[in-house]
Amino acid sequence: MTTSQLERARRLLCALQVDLRDKLAAARAKGGRSFAKVAAVTAADTIYQVDKISEAAIFAWFERHWPRAWPVELVMEGIEDGTTFPQGTPVAKTIFKCIIDPIDGTRNLMYDKRSAWALAALAPQRGAKTHLGDIVVAAMTELPTSKAWRGDQLSAVRGRGVVAEMHDVRTGKRRPLALRPSRAKNFEHGFASIARFFPEGKALLGTLEEALWRELGVLGKNGGQLVFDDQYISTGGQLYELAIGHDRMLGDLRPPAYAKLKFGSASLCCHPYDICTALILQEAGGIVEAPDGQPLRVPLDTTSPIAWMGYANPTLARTVRPVLRRLMRKYF
Repeated sequence: MTTSQLERARRLLCALQVDLRDKLAAARAKGGRSFAKVAAVTAADTIYQVDKISEAAIFAWFERHWPRAWPVELVMEGIEDGTTFPQGTPVAKTIFKCIIDPIDGTRNLMYDKRSAWALAALAPQRGAKTHLGDIVVAAMTELPTSKAWRGDQLSAVRGRGVVAEMHDVRTGKRRPLALRPSRAKNFEHGFASIARFFPEGKALLGTLEEALWRELGVLGKNGGQLVFDDQYISTGGQLYELAIGHDRMLGDLRPPAYAKLKFGSASLCCHPYDICTALILQEAGGIVEAPDGQPLRVPLDTTSPIAWMGYANPTLARTVRPVLRRLMRKYF
């Protein structure tokens, strides 16, 4: 793709997400209490009624706005077999693969508790070989709670940095948003944590994390309580917290923890659509990688479980990597 085509693709993904945000807000205004109703249970996740609203909005937007000269395969939570636009295009004839999580953080949004995020990313079509490292354009848009006036939007083209804006959801006005991951060289008096959102595996994950802080020399230092924990049930939200400078390290080690505990289902794990906007944090200067420090190369599907680590800067990554590798061999 040319530079101008990549820029157009970025703007399209941003427009898609604004449309989705506005439709969800309108549905909530009409009676959002039904958002929390379970609509379906798939191999990827539990689908709530609010998810079904977003699916319809996305299909309608693609039909109206996606360039017909850019046939695309759509990979999305809730669509197990995928679909293409223009509709009926054979997957082999598409030139792009677009992976979307309409609402990352559904549980936050359906109870009007905390912002969720619309996530989308685009990669050149390579069939089943297309993976996270192939993504060239990504966008994420905040889906704020009903009492919030502002929703942020971040987007990026590989190699061209991040476009960051704050949107006034009441008026539609936009302003530039300063994006700066933390430059801290240690974790003292900062937020950093390992995901343990659900009861399953919480004890094992907590044990590993406590051991991590102990080996890094944080526990008990200067009176203790020097690292703060924030369990944001949204992978996109976690990436945002790193990119905006709120958090210094966040990670999700549920897949190896669940394997150790012999859990039969990976549905409670992070999937490719959850972390498809990792490019944005990377373009902002942060790091997203596998727990062993290798790049994420997971296929763009809806079921692959993903373990990942995110760091605000290279110094923090270099500090944690060897210790984390050692502890994962010990506990997992």
